Amino acid sequence: MTIPMIRTDAHLHLWDLDRSTYSWLTPEFGPLHTTITAERARAELDACGIDRAVLVQAEDSATDTAFMLEVADRCDWVAGVVGWVRLDEPATAEDQLGRWLGHPAFCGIRHLVHDDPRDDFLSLPAVRTSLGLVAETGLPFDVPDAWPRHLGAVADLAAALPRLTVVVDHLGKPPIGPGFGAWRAVLAEVAARPNTVAKVSGLQVPGTEFTVEAVRPAWDTALELFGPDRLMWGSDWPMTLLTAGYAGTWRVMSTLIGELAPAEQEQVLSGTADRVYGIGERM
Repeated sequence: MTIPMIRTDAHLHLWDLDRSTYSWLTPEFGPLHTTITAERARAELDACGIDRAVLVQAEDSATDTAFMLEVADRCDWVAGVVGWVRLDEPATAEDQLGRWLGHPAFCGIRHLVHDDPRDDFLSLPAVRTSLGLVAETGLPFDVPDAWPRHLGAVADLAAALPRLTVVVDHLGKPPIGPGFGAWRAVLAEVAARPNTVAKVSGLQVPGTEFTVEAVRPAWDTALELFGPDRLMWGSDWPMTLLTAGYAGTWRVMSTLIGELAPAEQEQVLSGTADRVYGIGERM
């Protein structure tokens, strides 16, 4: 197994419960229901030999985005920040884009579609207009937890906005057991669009052991549909505190990634993220 020198975690979260509410983050989440600091994250990265990470929004708010950019100002291991703009209000989205683009670490947009009550969010005319503005900036758009409610709309979105790079977080959250074939068929439609990429991240399922054998079906599907040059690895920490933790997740994923040729490993562990998020232009 050969692992390249530069290792980028393309999906890591921080949050400060004194700064914002994070309405989804209730006490039932146990170890997640606390402030997650940059210092704690850096310790996890160092323990696994990970060089840098992309911070990804955990709340649909300007406060959360500003918080991550402040962390980027003081932490040289932060490779970029995927933040939020109000996509359903194009004028507001344009103003917020203008603000965030002034920061060199700002590298992408995400909206918590799985928490949004609107099933047709990705098809709303206002959202499409805003994402057209995003495409003009060259920023990518991350779509989290898309299966089953939103993954089908991702292919249509990518077709409608060919200049927009669409990032499928967590492979769309593949189901275990029944439903896997249906997920794969829809993901294949997404992968057929050349302006889509995917993150091999967030594949943990609470209550299920996180092992190479458990992850391999989704991993093999991702490789077949996207290829290494359209895949990037992300830890999804600290969400993994509910399952294998950072080290346990990295142990499984590095085993699978290590089966690839060295050039393919480089793509999954840094090349794709560098290209999609423009990391090489800043680091």
